[in-house]
Amino acid sequence: MTTRPTRIPLGPGGFQKLTNVSRETLDRLISYVDLLTAWNARINLVSHNTLGDVWRRHILDSAQLYPHIPQGTQMLIDLGSGAGLPGLILSILGVPVVHLIESDARKAVFLREAARVTGAAASLHAIRIEQMKPVVANVVTARALAPLSDLLAISERFRGPDTICLFLKGESVQEELTNARKEWKMTPRQSPSLSDPTGCILRLENITRDPSTGSR
Repeated sequence: MTTRPTRIPLGPGGFQKLTNVSRETLDRLISYVDLLTAWNARINLVSHNTLGDVWRRHILDSAQLYPHIPQGTQMLIDLGSGAGLPGLILSILGVPVVHLIESDARKAVFLREAARVTGAAASLHAIRIEQMKPVVANVVTARALAPLSDLLAISERFRGPDTICLFLKGESVQEELTNARKEWKMTPRQSPSLSDPTGCILRLENITRDPSTGSR
């Protein structure tokens, strides 16, 4: 993927040029966008004013995580999936096993239908994150869900020593990192967002609680 101007709305053709996805994958993403647009009139899945640039604001924003997923990844857990961003998009792109956790019943119905329409091999869990059975994932993702300190706490049940977290963050990322370090130790790496000039991809590894702080 390469950088691009963000002032011009992105279409499916432009998205394909940026990401080199196959025609089959693009068709599945087009089906997702069509479904999202139709359902968004009835359910507040994404902000209405973002639909005019949906391929940049939502599809590219989610898809840009894919190159950061380590080779050999078998399981990805997406926290607070909402409209399936980024988890369902990453499943369409080829992550083998994706678990979508979304407690909102109406959004869960949409996710189930979106997975069916796109043929995504994603498992839906229509429950709260803390009700999910602990399991160690290779990758944990989240987008616009919670401050970093909270994300690290709620994702702890899905992390092992080699788990990485990929979080899409905005301009407050440095403040969030400072606050998180009061309780957590980690190795962070930031990459500029391809979809938002003020955003970044935050990759975290070697995440442990700081023993001096105790546990919650």
